[in-house]
Amino acid sequence: MLSYNENLKILVVEDEDIARENCVEFLEEYFKNIYEATNALDALKLYEKIKPHIIISDIQMPKLNGLEFISKVREKDDNTQIIILTAFCDKEYLLTAVELQLVKYLIKPINEKALKSACENLNKEESNIIPLDNNLKFDMYNLTLVQDDDIVKLRTKEIDFLYLLLLNKNRYVKYQEIENFVWSDEVMTKDALKTLVKNLKKKIPKELISNLTGTGYKIDIRL
Repeated sequence: MLSYNENLKILVVEDEDIARENCVEFLEEYFKNIYEATNALDALKLYEKIKPHIIISDIQMPKLNGLEFISKVREKDDNTQIIILTAFCDKEYLLTAVELQLVKYLIKPINEKALKSACENLNKEESNIIPLDNNLKFDMYNLTLVQDDDIVKLRTKEIDFLYLLLLNKNRYVKYQEIENFVWSDEVMTKDALKTLVKNLKKKIPKELISNLTGTGYKIDIRL
């Protein structure tokens, strides 16, 4: 059986209520952070907000089907593990699924083997451990900052902000993206953001984080 993990975020995209509820009930045996969307358009918004580690999506959905949804995710994200579920096997769908680097293309329902593959792939990602300095690194899987094998204590918003920057390293993350991800349903003020950045710079090399007025922040990783 899979180990229960508090850190992984799972996004389930399924328009049929019973199928979605059954999938979520199964996942609750292994994961804590499970998010649901009833269509691909809502799923895209939720994806941008929570940045899930694993996506489990149906294919046949109104407005935007599962593969079209995944294609949009893959335009800027090659790391999220994706499992596509379908009621039947279709060769054309299968070929498209291969091109989109899916973990599994499954006939419903979801199973433990597919989840295990997704989790193993996450652990194998070279980018899972990102060096920030010679003796400082951030674990994208466990959301932990480590200095010389000691954990550096970070506040929740500091973790989310650093994770978001590293997920989009070497590009400016816009203020709206930061507010949506770090502050979630709260309002982000300029002072609150400046204070967050100031405090985080005390814990990592301050020159790593730069600001572009009117745009946002980015982190430069050269190691």
